[in-house]
Amino acid sequence: MSQQPIYRVNPDRNTPWNDLPLLPIDEELYKNVEIYEQLGRAKEAMGLLAGRSVAIPNQALLINSITLQEAKDSSAIENVFTTTDDLYQAFSDSRFDDNVSAPTKEVLRYREAIWEGHKYLQEHGAFDLDYFVNLYQEIKEARDAIRPPFATTYIRQGGSGPNAGKRVYTPPKGKEVLREKLENLTEFLNDDSIPPHEPLLKMAIAHFQFEAIHPFRDGNGRVGRILNIHYLTKAGLLELPILYLSRYVIDHKQEYYDTLAGVSQRGDWEAWILYMLRAVDSTARLTYRKVNDILEAKEAILEAVEREQNFQRPGQLIDAIFTQPFTKVSHLTDAGLYAENTARSYLNTLDEMGVLEKREIKGRHYYRNRELEQILTF
Repeated sequence: MSQQPIYRVNPDRNTPWNDLPLLPIDEELYKNVEIYEQLGRAKEAMGLLAGRSVAIPNQALLINSITLQEAKDSSAIENVFTTTDDLYQAFSDSRFDDNVSAPTKEVLRYREAIWEGHKYLQEHGAFDLDYFVNLYQEIKEARDAIRPPFATTYIRQGGSGPNAGKRVYTPPKGKEVLREKLENLTEFLNDDSIPPHEPLLKMAIAHFQFEAIHPFRDGNGRVGRILNIHYLTKAGLLELPILYLSRYVIDHKQEYYDTLAGVSQRGDWEAWILYMLRAVDSTARLTYRKVNDILEAKEAILEAVEREQNFQRPGQLIDAIFTQPFTKVSHLTDAGLYAENTARSYLNTLDEMGVLEKREIKGRHYYRNRELEQILTF
């Protein structure tokens, strides 16, 4: 019987883990039947989602709606909260002003980071240090980059129990150390010949490694969750970064932190990888259902609108109101669909039909798609 390989853990939670092992890890640390059974289920779920999303003619429907909710929930994991109404209103305005709260701005920056990172990888073709720095700077609206040598970061126990506030982990320290770890991580992500060869397994390992490196002063959790989605799109499992992964982490938040700590403290890669595979399986199916629900709602509303026979280009009109939860007259005029009076008349008619709900917020008029909002929220 072969001996289980040893993974060098962090012996002292109060000391920077500068000996964090480089990647790859020994494949024997995660080779077992349970992991590969769960891997099969997760791959099946990803295939369902990928197949459904490719068939959607209006990709903006997913680009805006799913990623906006992912941004909201991923930020909530880090205790950055915004109300749904505030978020959708600010997003519909496409600008930040004095009326937009700091948490709402931070959530919207997260969404922008998803798309900026996606475009970066399309243009550059590979992960590199600038990819990570750009994500961090976009999310935090910061100019600094990797933590300076004098900056020691501690991860503390959350919650309100007896251990709340205690240090549970101290990431590596020193700019050159952090740079070495990140360069090793980018090589691991970019080189398909480095095992594991299953992208979902590689994503799980890479996510732990990034969180263990913890290269920035703040926002590491959000950067790491964006990395998950971007790696899966680059690996070809998704065409667009629309996996609603943060929903599972919110619902199983303590397990997320416990299994991360299990790797650094005990070398328990099995529990961590199983957690991530279950997260992918669950959220791919959840996202798939949401996509179907959105499309079904869109088709039902289009049929009702076409029966009215008073709308020009009804298909484009319904596409527009399903692109984001709050629509404004300017969205239709800026897209070149209608003149201002026609756009306002159509939106008011949709309000009268019960398709939209007209609302005045701080002197501005918005038309809320309640059906879309309900699908996204639950």
